[in-house]
Amino acid sequence: MVDFEWYRSFVSIYKYNSVSEAAKIRIMTQPAMSQHLASLEAEVGEPLFVRTARKMVPTERGKALYSQLAPLVESLEEATLSFKAASLPTLSIIRIGSAIEYFYEHILDQLEEYQTGTVSYFGTADQLLELLKEDKVDLIITSQKSQIPGIEFTKLDEEEFVIAAPKQLEVPMNDDDLTSKEKWLLSQDWISYGLDLPIIRRFWRVHFKKRPIIKPKHIIPNLHLILKAIENGAGISLIPTYILKNSMDEEKAKVILEKLSVKNVIYIAYKSKNKHLPALNQIMKIIRENR
Repeated sequence: MVDFEWYRSFVSIYKYNSVSEAAKIRIMTQPAMSQHLASLEAEVGEPLFVRTARKMVPTERGKALYSQLAPLVESLEEATLSFKAASLPTLSIIRIGSAIEYFYEHILDQLEEYQTGTVSYFGTADQLLELLKEDKVDLIITSQKSQIPGIEFTKLDEEEFVIAAPKQLEVPMNDDDLTSKEKWLLSQDWISYGLDLPIIRRFWRVHFKKRPIIKPKHIIPNLHLILKAIENGAGISLIPTYILKNSMDEEKAKVILEKLSVKNVIYIAYKSKNKHLPALNQIMKIIRENR
């Protein structure tokens, strides 16, 4: 007779491609997790994974079984956890981590809707993820998704970065000539968020299939201030369209090479253990609805 725990273990192994990581998530020993899988495979009558040196690769039978089981297992777990929601501690403060620009543009105006107090933390994607791992924040809004045991990521938004330039800058080139575009872009004064050229490197790989050979003239770790520098004629940079809108309306800056843009996915991330806390869910719901 199949034990429901075998199904839960199978789903965890499938999600994390690892017996050891699944065991950590389920707070089990690795041998016990392996036994669950072996028992289920014996019941099914064929292997559900191919064991490699680096990860567990699902077989076709494993993929089919996962597609059947995952929604059922998740539904049962959510129902079970919801029974406990009333007894969970109520958080009087929710700690939110975000890039300061995203917070200013999308979160700040929502605060009056929250039924609990908040403490906000700002930083880079790496810094925010460390805060979440160390339980120093309850949720983060980030452009960096990682496979980390005990942390869940859900897609929140998609932002588009375009090349922003001073209003008076002229772009003398053929719209269809990528080589000329790259040569001209390399000749410009660039303003970057950091020395490692975040987003600029991705932009270059997407459109020119190589790393950019750029030494930025100015490093300013704030997109609003980068835009202000662009308006003042200090150079060009990649700016999200939602930040650039007002500047364009007021004709202080403009988008150049409109066909060249790059998109960035934004996620909400939180600890799995907290996913059913009412205050946390209420804030995440408002963030999603108002993005």
